[in-house]
Amino acid sequence: MSIVSYLLRRFLRFDREQPFIFLSAMLAFLGITIGVMVLMVAMALMNGFDNEFKKKLTVMNYPLTITPKFYGAINEDLLLELELSFVDLQFSPFVHSAVIAKEGSQLEGGYMYGVDFAREAKVNSIVADAISGKKLSKFDIIVGKSLLEELFLRVDDKLMYIFTNLEPGGLAVTPKLKRFDIKGSFDSGLHAYDKAYSYTSISSMQSMLGLASNLYSGIHIHSDDPQRDIVKLREVLPKSVNIRGWWEDNANFFAALKMEKTALFIVLMLIILIASINIISSLLMTVMNRRSEIALLLSLGASKMQIKKSFLYLGVVIGVGGIVAGALLGFSGIWVLGTFDIVDLPKDVYPTANLPLDLSVFDFVSIVVGAFVIVVLSSLYPAKKASEVDILTVLRNE
Repeated sequence: MSIVSYLLRRFLRFDREQPFIFLSAMLAFLGITIGVMVLMVAMALMNGFDNEFKKKLTVMNYPLTITPKFYGAINEDLLLELELSFVDLQFSPFVHSAVIAKEGSQLEGGYMYGVDFAREAKVNSIVADAISGKKLSKFDIIVGKSLLEELFLRVDDKLMYIFTNLEPGGLAVTPKLKRFDIKGSFDSGLHAYDKAYSYTSISSMQSMLGLASNLYSGIHIHSDDPQRDIVKLREVLPKSVNIRGWWEDNANFFAALKMEKTALFIVLMLIILIASINIISSLLMTVMNRRSEIALLLSLGASKMQIKKSFLYLGVVIGVGGIVAGALLGFSGIWVLGTFDIVDLPKDVYPTANLPLDLSVFDFVSIVVGAFVIVVLSSLYPAKKASEVDILTVLRNE
């Protein structure tokens, strides 16, 4: 057995004469364990919410959307041309307008989309679930679950909509009014969208807005890789139209989430940094209480490097043990929170009622590497002090 291994085993044992040294090492171990565990759970939660919001927003905002660059409409010829050129993408034309839903004295603003339900079902899974098994006719409508609850309505009731475009009536202009038959509801998990969005047939909206049957307000596109496909589409689209991705409409929101995640990582890493102070104090206490043994070993031929390695490895063993224990507890905590409904979230605030957890490999590696670096740096100074023990002074006095 090498002298480094021997000293490492000896210093890790519980010393009845100096119990505070062992207690300090245990506190360091527990601090690092708790820090790693909390970091893993926190990062899993942040990633989970980030992914859940992306998934919901991708559906309700659509991966890609083509709209006129200025005023006007999109001709059906462009739709047919795109469908022939990009057979791997799904296209759904739409006509939309800002509307006000009116039920009694209650008013709710929002947007009504006129869509081809057969095509829309291929680009919007939420609408596809809502119209499954239903045969919709003109002036039938699908509304969000939140709007139904807000207005105390049920399926098969009628709902009045006020359109923002005006039509002449005598000596004044009045907004267009129309009653629609509610034939279903959808639940996207995002309260604001469920309250604001309504879907009817494209022919209904063309009639209400006075558009020809071959003109649309825009085209929704489903793509598995929208950031790649948006580049290809821009190369063939005419200058009169504009295409945007869902991430462009929500850039500030996800930038704020990313900044919050980074700030949380830094703050929680301070727990490990504070725990590392216990490693420093524990190792320094060990050095002070083992000075005579260190001096004796040095006088018998042990090198300063061996002494330095012994205390460096001692700190690393304590720290790595805490990291491993924290990782095991972190994975256990993630599994428990993801498997059992311990925490219920309000669905009108969050996109899911259960805690979404997703710990990425990058975040896990960052936590482990960051904690290991802190542990090593914390062990360097005590190890250096141990190798600098004055042999003559210690042996003369002790």
